[in-house]
Amino acid sequence: MINNFRIRMAAGILQAGGIIAYPTEGVYGIGCLPHNLGAVERILAIKGRKSDAGLILIAASPALLAGWIMPDEEEFAALTQPTFHPTTWIVTASPGVSPLLSGGRHTLAVRITEHPLAAALSEAVDGPLVSTSANRSGKPAARSGLDARIQFGSSRDGVLYGARGGAAGPSEIRGAKGKQLIRPSV
Repeated sequence: MINNFRIRMAAGILQAGGIIAYPTEGVYGIGCLPHNLGAVERILAIKGRKSDAGLILIAASPALLAGWIMPDEEEFAALTQPTFHPTTWIVTASPGVSPLLSGGRHTLAVRITEHPLAAALSEAVDGPLVSTSANRSGKPAARSGLDARIQFGSSRDGVLYGARGGAAGPSEIRGAKGKQLIRPSV
């Protein structure tokens, strides 16, 4: 059961420009709202991640990615097809998407999340969330809210506690055109 109060509190932190850790299908993620580039820069800094790597956006539905992506028919079909495990798709980015999100490419990594808390949070903010694994670069991804709290301390503004989904680790990443494997699922 989803605790709407906790979702509203987490959404409020994000809408105020904050960063939160939250459960996803396989690991805890850390994220912010993608239009808040100051928060995106904070995430990159606390993770020790280079900006040219790009970041993933997750959303409860393809409609919540409007304005961020411009998928053609093949990309949209990939994005909306059922998969056996969480899959992040590389699709055409909308013009003007920040290089902090795209890594300087004309594409963007996106996933329709099936995790109930992450999806509810996306719906509460009426848009996508930046989603990168909750870890410092080179370290294992957080597997619980406590792990995320320990790894990031006061550098994040909140934690939405909850169970991870059933995946063993981070999502698989595939190019939507041709469905080429970029990062296998764990």
